[in-house]
Amino acid sequence: MEKNVTGLDELLAGFAAGTLAAPARALVGAHLELSGRNRSYVAGLEEMAGAALEAVAPVAVTDRDHMLAGIFAMEPAQTSRGTGTSTDPRLPGSLREIVDKPLDALPWKTLLPGVKECKFGEIDGCSASLLWVRAGRAMPAHTHEGTELTLVLQGGFKDVEGHFVRGDIAFANDDIDHKPIADEDEDCICFAVTEGSLRLTGPIGRFFAPFMR
Repeated sequence: MEKNVTGLDELLAGFAAGTLAAPARALVGAHLELSGRNRSYVAGLEEMAGAALEAVAPVAVTDRDHMLAGIFAMEPAQTSRGTGTSTDPRLPGSLREIVDKPLDALPWKTLLPGVKECKFGEIDGCSASLLWVRAGRAMPAHTHEGTELTLVLQGGFKDVEGHFVRGDIAFANDDIDHKPIADEDEDCICFAVTEGSLRLTGPIGRFFAPFMR
């Protein structure tokens, strides 16, 4: 259960307002699919936003025909890199346009002993990736030069912020120095969206830092 309620509330408000970057929006959408904890809260925010929009007085559009012609001439927006065809039951529908293959078929690379990563590159100004951590394995202690959102897809982990299981979102920034540890009974798989870089803080992490570029 997450402690950083303020950060999560701001994230959910951004989702309701439609202001999140595409990977973060996919992450929150997946959270809402997997967990019922915040669905009513987000629905309330969306209802409030709709009511506020209805209260705005209409404004006449100048040169309407020219504007419509420009819209229809635009290329379709490229909001993701996948095809959304994965049928892996561990993947919520909201993630399947970014993660377009079953988890076991992805090109995983060893990041550390017991830790694998699959990167999807930069999407809409954020870095998106999957992490697969062996059961009981601890990640190196680290903090963040920016923001990291982590959604648990399988298993769970604990850190100074609490215990997170499937469907939970962990929110971390430069105020948090943590060392996530995967639960003992199952490998932990997470979808992560980061803005900014990770900075290792512990002695083991500093040893591996040159190999984690």
